[in-house]
Parts: sequence; C-alpha cells; structure tokens
Amino acid sequence: MKNLRFRFLLILFLVGISLYRLYFTYADYKNQKKVETTREQVRENLIQSNFPQERIPVIVQAKADSTRLTIPKFDETKEKAIKLGLDLQGGMYIVMEVNTAKLLEKLARDPDDNFTSALNQAENQAKISDEDIVDLLNENIKAKGLKLNRYFGSIRDDEGQIMDNLRSQAEDAVSRAMEIIRNRVDQYGVSEPSIQRQGARRIIVELPGVSREEEAKSLLQGQALLEFRLVREPQFTFSVMQKVDEILAGKTENDTTLAAQDTANTAPENQTQEQFAKDHPFFALAGVDPQSGSADAFVREEDRDRLTLLLNRPDVQNVIPGNVEFLFSAKPETNQGTNFYRLILVNKNAELTGGVVTEAMAMTDPTTAQTVVTMKMNSEGAMDWARITGQNINKRIAIVLDNVVYSAPFVRNKIPSGSSQIEGMANFEEAKLLEIVLKAGALPAPLDVIEERTVGPSLGQDSVRQGFNSVWVGFILVALFMILYYKRGGSVANFALFLTILFILGILAWFN
Repeated sequence: MKNLRFRFLLILFLVGISLYRLYFTYADYKNQKKVETTREQVRENLIQSNFPQERIPVIVQAKADSTRLTIPKFDETKEKAIKLGLDLQGGMYIVMEVNTAKLLEKLARDPDDNFTSALNQAENQAKISDEDIVDLLNENIKAKGLKLNRYFGSIRDDEGQIMDNLRSQAEDAVSRAMEIIRNRVDQYGVSEPSIQRQGARRIIVELPGVSREEEAKSLLQGQALLEFRLVREPQFTFSVMQKVDEILAGKTENDTTLAAQDTANTAPENQTQEQFAKDHPFFALAGVDPQSGSADAFVREEDRDRLTLLLNRPDVQNVIPGNVEFLFSAKPETNQGTNFYRLILVNKNAELTGGVVTEAMAMTDPTTAQTVVTMKMNSEGAMDWARITGQNINKRIAIVLDNVVYSAPFVRNKIPSGSSQIEGMANFEEAKLLEIVLKAGALPAPLDVIEERTVGPSLGQDSVRQGFNSVWVGFILVALFMILYYKRGGSVANFALFLTILFILGILAWFN
C-alpha cells in the first residue's frame, strides 16, 4: 500500500510540474493573441480613417509595442514557453559561405595579373573539390614560377609560415563573420535565431519570423557599421534631455522647478515616485548623476524598451536637434543587483568609420597594469585620426557598432600615428570583446548566399492547427474504442495515454 501511495504522489507531482511549465505556453499564446488583435484593430481603424498609408506600419508597430509593455511578465512568459521551430513559425533559412578568395585578394601585396589568374583558378578548383583554397593558390603560383612570399608576408618568410598565417586569417574571417552576424541579428530583434558553422567556410542562419528575403540578406551580407562619433557636451545634453522631459510631461513652457542636472531616478523628498514620474517622465526612466562630470543617463534594463518608444515619438523627435541622437551602451552595467544601460547623446555624423582600423588587440598595459585595447589604422585613417584627436582634446569619442556604444573614452592628447589605446575596461574579457568588435567593424570577406529557403507563416499556422486537431480527434477515437472494447482496462490505458502526452509536452516546455 505504501508503494502505491508513493507512485500516486509521484504521478501527482509530475502532473503538477507539467501543468506548471505548460501554463507559460498557454499564457504566451494568450499574450501574443492580444498583441496581434490590437495590431489588426489599429490597422483597420487607420485604414478606415484614410490615414496616410506610409505611416500606418509605424503607428501599428508602436501600438503593438505599447500593448506588449502593458502585459505583466510578457518577456518572462515568452522565454519559458515552448518554442516553435522555423518550420512552424515561419522565417528564413540561409546558408552563406565566406568568400576566401576575396579575402586572399585583399591580403595580397601588389597583386598582378599572374596572381589574379592563379587566384581565379584556385577559386574554381575549390568549388569542385574539398581542397583548401590556400593550398590550391600556392600550387598555382608555383606553376607560374613564382613564390608565395612575392605576394604575402616578407621576403624572409618561408612558405610554411606564410601558409599557416593565411589559414589562420581565413579561420579568423569565419569567426569574425559569425560575430558580426550575431550582433546584427540581435540588434534586428529576431527571437530564437540559430547561427551555426558548417564545415570550414559556411555559416547556417535560421531567422524565425523573418519573411522579407531582401531585408534579411541585406542584414546578413552588408558591411557592419563601425563608427567613431563625438559625444556631446554635458551642458548641451542636459538641455536636450530637459526639452524631451517637458514634451513627455505635456508642458508648453520651460519648467524651472527641476534642472536637468538633478537626480532622475529618485523623487525629491516632497514628491512621491508616482508624482515625480508624472511630472518628469524622462528623468523617471533615465537617471543622471550630476557629480559624474558627464551627461550619461542610466536606464534600468526593464525600462529600456519603454524609453526607446518614448524617444521615437514624433513630438519628441521634433525637439531633439537633427544632428544628434541618443544611443544605448552595448551591454548593461550592474549596480546593487540591477542592470543599467547607459544612454549617451552623440553626433549623428561619424568623425571616422571602422574601415580604417587594420588591427586591434586586447592587452595589459605594462606601466599601469590596466587592461586596454590597442588599435592601428591605415595611413589615410591615421591622418584623419590625428586631426580629430587634435581638435577634440579632453572630449569623448564614442566607438559605435551597429548603433550601440561599446566605449566612449576621453581624448587625452593628439594621436598622430594612427595607433591609439582605449581604456576603461573592467577586465580582460571585456577588453577581448571590444577587440572582437573593432575587428568586426567590417566583414573581412564577402558572404555569398549558397542556399536560401523561405517558410511562409501560413504554413506554420496550418501545421499548428492541424497538429492540435489530429491529437484531439485521434485521442478521442482511440479512447472511445478502448473503453467500448476493453471496458475498465481500456479506461486505465486511456488515462495512461493522457499522462504520457502531458509528460512529453511538460518535458518539452521544461527544456524550452
């Protein structure tokens, strides 16, 4: 009897766990349906009111985002729900290959017609064989009576060293391309993407929910945008923040009761948090520390999306000067267990782009023992960098990749050589990440699309609906037959089948 009691309690426990995990899938389904219903209602209302067609998608998306923010624990519920694969949700499946031939052409020193001919021949041979293109290029160059060090390395380097270096460059190019793709996909907002390496040069990317082919290919194949932008002066930034705060609060005249330099995440003693948020909606989300010497605002991770929506409002954009924009830091900083993103006002136009960076390396400064990142530029970039740093001593320059700020150091003196050092990293891992970002400023070699497939969302909806129908219809038919034919034994078998389905779905939900 005790043994049966243990089994009964175990079954109840497993049923409870399964139902608990499946609740998030049900809640996510209801949440998504609510957002989609709101989206369709807003779209229909705008169409019926003869609203300008080009503005409808923007308004609809803003309303959908606003609805999503009002749903409690929307992101947490979505994260714990069963994930639909690419075949059910719809999206794009793309296989890309790093064009190593273009990389070698880029690395070559003074390429001539002999080199171009040998490289083209090696590229064609690599398409129909499994041989490495570096080996093929070396053989073709030898066949022309030349040596590899004519185009790569120095005259003193032997063939083995040069080939090892070229293979390392090709390997690094694939890793850098994957990092760039991952950065772009994250910024693009694709949920549950899959980015995998296949073989030596190929990358497989699955983008659930993305159906616009040209947009997806442009996202993946285009050059990453690395920029060096000036950070605006604190006084100017404070004034812009004040204007934004007044617009969000619905004020028609300048509010002199609170300067922008005051604290923003904590209300004054004579004000409640609710009243402060009503009077100063911007500073309630973006805290500014007037003692820091900068105008960087700190935004809680959970408030970032909401603040982004507010900053994108047309009336807010009207008071932000057209030559500047607010950008978030690439990753949050943790303070007392809470994650904060920096919000920085920078010039829209870049002083310099990342195409001039030729080398970056994370290291420990031997004189200060601090972790730093050194970077080198080509001759053209070095000239521009000397001019920029000379004109902006004691000002900050933000390093921006794909519209997020990775670092914003002060310029201490003019840098004439094109070699510079970035400080302020907390540890070597952070410095290594910045090194990768600097290297990932531009794709090291073009990405060629080898295969692409688009799965329409209608196929996913049909598959989900038909799958549910088949489960319930099949279960009812089998259950009726078992009860009619086997009586009590059939009822027990039906109950066991129901538990089996419940446990399978519960396990799927448990592993997301």
